[in-house]
This record gives sequence, C-alpha cells and structure tokens, in this order.
Amino acid sequence: MVNICAVCNVFNCNVKLEWCFNDLMFCFSNSCHPYKMSPREDAPADRGCFVGIIFFILGLGTLLPWNFFMTASMYFNNRLNTSEWSNGTVTTRKEYYFDNWMTLLSQLPLLLFTLLNSFLYGWISEKMRIAGSLVFILFFFILTAVLVKISMEEDRFFSVTMATIWFINSFGAVLQGSLFGLVGLLPQKYSAVFMSGQGLAGTFAAFAMIFAIASEADSESAALGYFITPCVGTLITLFSYMLLPKLEFARFYLHSKSKSYELQTSSRLLPTGDSVPPGDVEDSEKTSDPTIGSVANGNPNKGVSEEEGVRQAFIPLQSENTSTQKSSILEVFKKIWLMAFCVTFVFTVTLSVFPAITVDVKTVYGGKWERYFIPVFCFLFFNMMDFTGRTVTVFFKWPSKDSRLFPLLVVCRVIFVPLLMMCNVQERHYMPVLFSNDFIFATIMVFFSVSSGYFVCLSMTYAPQLVEPKDAETAGALMTFFLALGLSLGAALSFPLRFLV
Repeated sequence: MVNICAVCNVFNCNVKLEWCFNDLMFCFSNSCHPYKMSPREDAPADRGCFVGIIFFILGLGTLLPWNFFMTASMYFNNRLNTSEWSNGTVTTRKEYYFDNWMTLLSQLPLLLFTLLNSFLYGWISEKMRIAGSLVFILFFFILTAVLVKISMEEDRFFSVTMATIWFINSFGAVLQGSLFGLVGLLPQKYSAVFMSGQGLAGTFAAFAMIFAIASEADSESAALGYFITPCVGTLITLFSYMLLPKLEFARFYLHSKSKSYELQTSSRLLPTGDSVPPGDVEDSEKTSDPTIGSVANGNPNKGVSEEEGVRQAFIPLQSENTSTQKSSILEVFKKIWLMAFCVTFVFTVTLSVFPAITVDVKTVYGGKWERYFIPVFCFLFFNMMDFTGRTVTVFFKWPSKDSRLFPLLVVCRVIFVPLLMMCNVQERHYMPVLFSNDFIFATIMVFFSVSSGYFVCLSMTYAPQLVEPKDAETAGALMTFFLALGLSLGAALSFPLRFLV
C-alpha cells in the first residue's frame, strides 16, 4: 500500500501535490505522524545533492502524462474539429467533447488504483512497478508522437487517444503510489523535493506548449516537438531511477528499508532506558519487571484490588497495545468527515470546469495572441497560482480547523462555476456571455486557482490533526480516497455543465 507516512511529512514545505491533479497531492503537517523518517547520524552525505535531484526528477516525471495531454487540448481538438461535407457544403460537425473525456479517463485510474493499492503492491515488486510503469509511459508518449505524423479518421483517432490516456494515466497512478512509498524511507526533506517536482510538472508542460507555438513551425511539427519533450523527460526519469541504487546515500536508506523502518518504529513504540525522561526513570524501573509488579501490586492484603493489581502489573504491555492499536476506519472517518467533504468538494468544483470549460474560452483579440491565450491564461496561470495557494499555507493558515467558516468558504467556491461558464466560452447554446474581456477571465482564473490550492492544502493538513498520531496513516489513506473521488466527480460533472453552456 502507498506509504502515507511519507506523505505526512512534507506539507508545511513549499510543495504542490496532485497537483497534479493526480496529484496525490497531500498537505499534511510535519508532525502529523510519530513514525516519520528522520535523518540518521551514521548516514553518509548526499554528495552533490544527487539523490535530491533524482527525486525532484522522479516527482516531475510522475505527472507528465496528465499535464502534457491536458495542455495539448488545442492540438487534439483541432484534429477532431472537422466537418462533414456533402455536395460541396458543410452538413454536420461532430462534437467529441475531448476535454471532458480526457479529464474523466485521466482521473478514474487514480480512483481505481487507490482502491487496489494494497493488493497490487503486495504482488509486484517495487522495481517492477516503478521501472515498468516508466517504460509503458514512455511507449505511450512515443505512440502519441508518432500519431502526429499519421493521418487517421477522426473516430479512430479519438478512440486510440482515449485508450492511450487511460493506460498512460493508469501506469502513472501506479508509479506515483510506488514513489510515495519509496521517498518516505528517506529523510523528510526529500519528500518535499519530490513534491516540488510534481508541483512544477504542470508549469513545465505549459512552457513546453508556449515554446512549441513560439517556434513558428507548422502545427504538425510543433505538435511533434511538443510530444517529443515528455518522451525525453520520461527517459531521463527512468535513467535517474536506475542510477539511484548506485548512490551510497540512497543505498543506506533504501537497501534494507523494511528492516530499518521496523526498527525505527519499534524504538519509538518501546523506548529504551536512554530515551525515558529523567523524571520517569524511577517509575520505569518499577514497572519494567512484570513479576515484581504483579507481586507488589496484586497483594490483596495491601488494600489493592486484584483488578487494579493486574492493571498496574502490566502497564508496559498495556501502553504498548494502546500505542499500536489503531482505530477502525469508521471511527477515524467520523473525526475527519468534514475535511474529507472539503477536499472532495474543492476538487469537484475545480475539475467540473477546468479544463473542460476553461479551455474553450476565446480571446476578444486577434493575431498571434490568440494562439497563446489558452496556454498562458488557462494552463500556465492555473498551475502557477495553484502552486502559490499551496505555498501560502506554509506561512499562513486561516480559518482554523475548528472554525465553521472553513467549510463555508469551501462551499462558496461553487460561485466560480457560473462565473467561468459566463466567460467567452465558444461554442455556446444557452447561457449568455457576461465576461468577454480577457483580463476578467484571467482575474477569475487567479482567484479560482489560488483558492483551489489553498483549501486543498488546508484540508489535507488539518485532517491528521483531528485524530491521534497512531491513526494519522488511516486518515491519510481516507483523505487520498476522497481526493480521488473529488477528481472523478468533478470530471463526470463537467459533461452536463459543458452542455449547459
């Protein structure tokens, strides 16, 4: 199963998770889990920060599939936006709703593999999951690049592209979950580096599209260059992962990962005499021998009941059981249900209009700016502002987790749905255009994006704080599921909302 403990460590850092959207994008506080990996004194140095650089690249590589297909929306729509001719006149124009289907088929694998994590990861080795996923992702990127040069009937091209999106995001979900478990075995800062790489994947894809347009090449060549970029990126990611075991620092933490993690967990659950606070040494000595405790405390002649004697006699054992026994999933859910609702609602609102509706907004200005409008105002703005919203939570957290204002503000984000639907979305059939100006659309996108990143990060940060430390991992798993649920619900909701426009 995905090591949620790893994710718990990073979210007071300058990071961004999901986004991605897959962006298992988690925002737990640094202290939410008591068993997080700390740097060890006997560990070798990370010379040249090579391990950190590799995990940054791995984070970037996990979200390339989603971001590069999403940002290439104009290319796919241009290939599918054809008209049927009869007797020299246009008769019909088939609408494929590419962005809606692309969003839905990208997010469903995340939800599916969130449910299948424990089964899949128990049967397939870590190396096979990570390296194998990268190889298949590379294959599907190469296939997409090759299809740029191949003429194909629109229906067949749509079917092939949808199948590619499903499979590439399925392997991306496996890759992401596996890497979360891997990076959790290293010191905390490496999780932050990994998440920072994920956070820049969307911005990287947006800049790749902008540079492809700026190349002034024909549309086919520009698209080919654009899709070659993630091929190179995935290949570098694969080589980086293969290089990881050759680095002494990585081998120290990863080679005997299961044993070292169990030892660290045991040492925290069963502290040795050196770790007992000075004031508790005497009490610790008194209770360290169950035999002595049972005789001294279980003597009914001293006025102590047999039940009390047994209880005192086995204090160490009872403390151990109490600290390790986790609450049931239902009990944990009852404590975090409001945060689960918040993260689900935020992503439902976000995915219901982005990118399915925002990508169809048209500029009122002509010329070259028309080609840059969507890559800049839709994709680049969203990724940078979402990242900003998540970063703000490092320095500022408002409202508090106990405030009733927090869920109210989350629900108020629904106002962005009609606002974006009433921008200059084309083609439209029912709703009027109230905000045709480009800069009004850009302003709405800024607040939409910042609030998305901010409230997602707060929800994921607050959830483990509402439960006991021993239940933080369960809370993380539940929040991951509801995050994926929100992404899928938003993708499904984008269909009727696009019809309403």
